[in-house]
Amino acid sequence: MTIDIQSLEDRYLASCSRHGVLPNSSILSSLLKAEFKKSNNELCCLDILIDDLKDIDIAPLLDLCMNLDTSEIEVVDVCNESSCVLNGEHALSLMRAINRKLRVVHLQDLSFGKDFLRDISQRGLACQVLTWRCSRFRKLNLMGEFLHIHTLNLDFSSSLTCFQEDCFNCMPNLMRLSMCDTRITNLWTTVAALSKLPSLIELRFQYWQYCNDAGTSFISSSGKSDGTSDFSLLDRLPFIGEFTDTAELTETLSAEDPIRNFYSFDEEALNHDVQSMAEDSSDDSEVDFTSRHHRYWLSDVSPGWNSEVPLQNETEDGDEPLQGAFTERIVDVSMKYMSCHASPICYEKHYREFMIASLPNLKNLDNMPIRKIDKERASGIFSQYFEYLPYKWKHKESVVNILHMREIKSGHNKVQSSKHRPSYPSGKSQYFYTRSLSATKLGSSTWPFLHPLSLSGCEMDKGFHPRQFEYHPSDSSLMVFGTLDGEVVVINHENEHIVSYIPSLGAMNSVLGLCWLKKYPSKLIAGSDNGSLKLYDIHQIPRKVTGVHGNFGCVTFDEFDQLTSVHVNSTDELFLASGYSRNVALYDINSEKRLQVFTDMHRGHINVVKFANHSPSIFATSSFDHDVKMWDLRQKPIHPCFTVSSSRGNVMVCFSPDDQYILASAVDNEVRQYLAVDGRLHLVFDIAPTESSQNYTRSYYMNGRDYIISGSCDEHVRICCAQTGRRLRDISLEGRNLGSSVFVQSLRGDPFRDFNLSVLAAYMRPGTKSKIVKVVLYSIYYMHYSIQRQPQRHSRCSLTFLLHIWSE
Repeated sequence: MTIDIQSLEDRYLASCSRHGVLPNSSILSSLLKAEFKKSNNELCCLDILIDDLKDIDIAPLLDLCMNLDTSEIEVVDVCNESSCVLNGEHALSLMRAINRKLRVVHLQDLSFGKDFLRDISQRGLACQVLTWRCSRFRKLNLMGEFLHIHTLNLDFSSSLTCFQEDCFNCMPNLMRLSMCDTRITNLWTTVAALSKLPSLIELRFQYWQYCNDAGTSFISSSGKSDGTSDFSLLDRLPFIGEFTDTAELTETLSAEDPIRNFYSFDEEALNHDVQSMAEDSSDDSEVDFTSRHHRYWLSDVSPGWNSEVPLQNETEDGDEPLQGAFTERIVDVSMKYMSCHASPICYEKHYREFMIASLPNLKNLDNMPIRKIDKERASGIFSQYFEYLPYKWKHKESVVNILHMREIKSGHNKVQSSKHRPSYPSGKSQYFYTRSLSATKLGSSTWPFLHPLSLSGCEMDKGFHPRQFEYHPSDSSLMVFGTLDGEVVVINHENEHIVSYIPSLGAMNSVLGLCWLKKYPSKLIAGSDNGSLKLYDIHQIPRKVTGVHGNFGCVTFDEFDQLTSVHVNSTDELFLASGYSRNVALYDINSEKRLQVFTDMHRGHINVVKFANHSPSIFATSSFDHDVKMWDLRQKPIHPCFTVSSSRGNVMVCFSPDDQYILASAVDNEVRQYLAVDGRLHLVFDIAPTESSQNYTRSYYMNGRDYIISGSCDEHVRICCAQTGRRLRDISLEGRNLGSSVFVQSLRGDPFRDFNLSVLAAYMRPGTKSKIVKVVLYSIYYMHYSIQRQPQRHSRCSLTFLLHIWSE
């Protein structure tokens, strides 16, 4: 028997009487409105405003909810718009009691604590539409049951920066997702998370407006936009799928079509305007704690447009226009397009094309429908600027399959005949299987594994402040780092134990220069910014301070004032030092003497000096005077072998492992690769600038010389192919043990493990310690999954070799 609304109201009043509570006027009003809607043949909806409720109102309201399933009430909407006095547990009890008739839930975290948020995240909700404006969570982790939800709005969740890998696994029916004005930045992890949504067709990270010079915005004739920055704007802007009037939809599409055209075909102008600003620290200067400021922008109409521009809307197939589409003429040539409440991810170069190519089921992005021509262009842009898998692999392959091909010694033939064969490297290459395994491991998981090194379990916990670090050149387990306090610490980074500890003893300030010797692997050179230069033998250094201030097998060299960089040549006979001057000093390790000071090698101070990896007399210098120079000690370095220039000051330079190339990194993401033989430009890496003079950029090689890793202040770590420049991944320094305001101060590729690197992560928050974060780009659990899926394909040799490969 169906309970009518009047009877429902009577039962509510009786319940209030039993509990000794006055009826809540807001609930009575909502019941009256629901009855009015029912009488007018409208959807019978009961609106519950949590803001108007108190804890004493919950008991009779829960009694009311027990009768909803058999009542005339069709749906229930629950809204929380401002700070309220209702306890979070009571709010949760109310929403769960409504059960299957719960339609819309609109929440803000102004009143409810972390337990409230955690409960929803872990247990889920039965609603269809969830608007959740929350500033308390940084990583989205929705693991509960959200089986009925089709629309999720997370706009203005100002702390949201990233996703848990499986956060959307519980939403099989989610069709629409909005995350405007969040802090999402990483294209790769975002796409990896969103790809778990099989029903997703509409997505937005920003809101496009069509406006004139006066600032008046135009979305449609229905007045959906008010042209202001009011945070309620997006709540009133429907998803395309929610339009009920065809004329309104086509008018909106027609108004947005020129935006798409401008966005797609005048990209250089747009990218110039879209850049966000940052000021952070360099690899060789003191830390400057300044955070990124987001910037919203207006872009004038493309100069090629005149006062009469026909606009045609396409269907997805590109054959016929959408129903009701029409040709519109723009009369006001002063029209502009404005992106409002854009998340930082929108400022990434080729953002729209990347999202369209990576999410093929998407129908609408940022309130702009995706046409067939958009998909075609996105596919071309993606192929030109991005790598889906390493080494140009087009399809994911199993580690087991690669090893099986190797075992039966037919890998080359299989690769050549397979329709899934990679175009690079060829089966004849001596690196084919190594690179194939790397591509397979990385292809198994888009989610990087971030692990901040922790020495808390060691005998000695000094609370170190790392400032520079280097992998050991021959021992895969060792790493050395220098601290802001002048300490030098050698660690086993695999088990996180201290191997040797060298205190500053008042002799050193910040350690900026570190370099291992190659022929004498127990020795290293350390230099600090006060000019101190020492050689240590770690075999003669205790693991912890004993109270005896010995020299620990230390050799002291003549000081080099304001030192920033040291480097040893390939024969361990000489080393160079540079700093905040235009000079470079040459030292002899065997005689423990300074041999010479080369003066005025640049017009500005020399940030970094690097010897070649195989030629003991060749070295390169990089300076903030915009120049990188190559020198030869055999020619008495008065004149450089060659000079190459950047448009900004050069932060660093390094040689590729085989000395075929040099890699120069200048301020604000200007990264170039040159031929080491004569300085000819080989490749300019297409990394968008931020227009900040403090955005210091550092780049190094990874996987031999196959890839480069580049990190800048307050930005991602970028991984690019060293031969094509195509972007493989971006890594955001976000993790359980990392803060949200983190930037790259230094980074190195692991010389022994493909797609492994470490990053020295500094923090915006003053007084917070920097950390060395190990990054693994593939999932170690994929190995077990592969073996379980195809056990019949494995011989004992296969499994042994597989375990060996993965352990390395």
